[in-house]
Amino acid sequence: MQDNFSTTQLVTKPGVQSEHGVVASQHIGAARVGASILADGGNAVDAAIATSLALGVLEPWMSGLAAGGCMMVWHAKTQRCQVVNFGMRAPESLNPADYPLSGKGVASDLFPWQHVVDDRNVMGATAVAVPGLVAGLGLAHASFATKHWADLVTPAVNLARQGMLTDWYSALMTGANAKSLANDPDTAHYFLDEGKWPIVSGWTAVEQRRLDQSVLANTLAILRDDGPEAFYKGRIARELAKDIQAKGGCLSESDLASYQAEIVEPTLWSDPWGTLYAAPTLTGGPTLVRAMSLLSDQVFNGNRPDAATYVNIANALTQSFSERLTSMGDHESADAPGCTTHFSVVDREGNICSVTQTLLSIFGSRVTSPSTGLLLNNGIMWFDPEPGKPNSLAPGKRCLTNYSPVIGTTVDGKQFGVGASGGRKILGAVMQLSLFLMRHGMTLSEAFHQPRIDISGGKQILADLTLPDEVINELRAVMPTNRARRHVYPYAYACPAGVMHNHAMNSGCTEIYSPWGDAVAADHS
Repeated sequence: MQDNFSTTQLVTKPGVQSEHGVVASQHIGAARVGASILADGGNAVDAAIATSLALGVLEPWMSGLAAGGCMMVWHAKTQRCQVVNFGMRAPESLNPADYPLSGKGVASDLFPWQHVVDDRNVMGATAVAVPGLVAGLGLAHASFATKHWADLVTPAVNLARQGMLTDWYSALMTGANAKSLANDPDTAHYFLDEGKWPIVSGWTAVEQRRLDQSVLANTLAILRDDGPEAFYKGRIARELAKDIQAKGGCLSESDLASYQAEIVEPTLWSDPWGTLYAAPTLTGGPTLVRAMSLLSDQVFNGNRPDAATYVNIANALTQSFSERLTSMGDHESADAPGCTTHFSVVDREGNICSVTQTLLSIFGSRVTSPSTGLLLNNGIMWFDPEPGKPNSLAPGKRCLTNYSPVIGTTVDGKQFGVGASGGRKILGAVMQLSLFLMRHGMTLSEAFHQPRIDISGGKQILADLTLPDEVINELRAVMPTNRARRHVYPYAYACPAGVMHNHAMNSGCTEIYSPWGDAVAADHS
C-alpha cells in the first residue's frame, strides 16, 4: 500500500478516568455538556439526553432532531439492561411507485440498490423518513431520568445560539460534500459560504467563524419549553411537515403524531467470559450476537490477540454477514462510512448508556427545513427499491439499520458500553472491542489502541497497517487482505466511543484518530 502519509508519526489518545462518571463522545463539546450534567448530580440517562441534543448542534451532518437510533441502558442496581428503540420508519402515505427504477445500474450512495429515477430515495425531501430521536429521548426521560427536561435541553439551545465553531475538520466534511449540499438553497445557506465552498475559520487560527444556527436554536427552545411532544404534535411538527411537503416529500403531521418510541429487551449473548447485551431486531445487534456465538468455542490466548484470533474474527464476521445479507435484506456498501454518531456515558453509580443516532448518509438527505433549521434524514434509502425483497420499500415500514451499541459485562465484574459510527463497519469494530475487553482483559484505553481489521460482507479484509506480517499472512489465507491506515478521513474503520465501570473507577475513550472526539470526566468537586 502506498500513500502520502508519514510512517513515523505516532497517534495516541489516553483514556480518561473518574469516580464521578465519564462521557465519551465524537465531539468533545457534547461530552463536556454530558459531564456537566453528571457533575450536577444527574444520572447516565440525564447526561445521555443532554449529550444527544448537543451533538445535533455540534455535529449536524451526523445526527440531530431529525435522526433515529437506539439507546442501551444498564441499570447498575438491578444489573438489568433495557433498550430504548427510536428507529425511523417510512411515512404512511409513501407510495413505492413514486420510486421507479431507472435501469441505470446501482445507486451511488451507501447501498448498491438499483438506481432510482432522480435519486428520489437518496436525496431530497422524498428520501425523508419519520424521525424517532426526540421520541426516544422523551421516553428515556420519562422512564429513567432524574433531571427536568428543560435543564437537559438548555445546553443545546445555548450552543445553537452561539453557533458551531468551524475549523479545518468541519471544512473537510462540508467541502467533500459541497456539490450535493449546493442543490438545496437552505442547506447551502446553512453550510456553505456564498452557497459554494465551506464556511471555515481563518487559516491563522485567530479569526473564528461559526455557523448560523439561530433557527435551530429557536426550535430547540420550543422543545425545551413545550416538551418532546412539540416535535410530533405541536409547533415543530406543523412547520416540519409543511417544509418537507413544500419540497416534494410526503411526510405529514399524522406521520409524526403517530410515531412512538419503545422500550424493549436486548438481544443477549453469554459465555463463561461474560455477557453482551445488543440492540434487537432491525439493527446490527442480532448479526453481532451471531458472530460472537461463532467464537464461543474458540481459544483466545494471552493478553493480546494473535494471528489465530484475527483469523477467527474474520471467519465469524464472514459467516454472520453472509447470513444477514441473505435473510435481512441489508446490502450496504462495505466502503461507505455512513452518517452516524455514537457516545457512551457512565455515572458514579455505574449506570451506563450506549447510544447511537444517525441521519443515515453524511448530511442525510442534504435538505434543510427552513422553518425549523433541521438538516433532514434520508432514511428511505435504507429500503430496497426493488419489490419482493425482505427489505423492500413500503409505507409505514420500520427501517433496517446497521448501528449496534452494546452493554457488556466481564467475568471479573466490569461493565462497559461501546458503540461506533461507520455504517456496516460498526459491527466488526464493536465485536472486536468487546472481545478485547472480555476475552483479553484489556483496559478500555488498551482496547481502543489495539489494531483492528474490517470485514463487512465484502470480498476482502482491511487490516491495520501496524499489524505484524504474521497476522497479515494468516489473514490472506482466509481471503484477499489489504493494509489500510487509521486516519482522520476517510475512515477505513469504524469510529468507536466507549466507557467502562471497574468497581469504583470509571473510564472512557474514543477513536484515537478522531480529531473532535474525546472522553470527559465529571467534575470531582
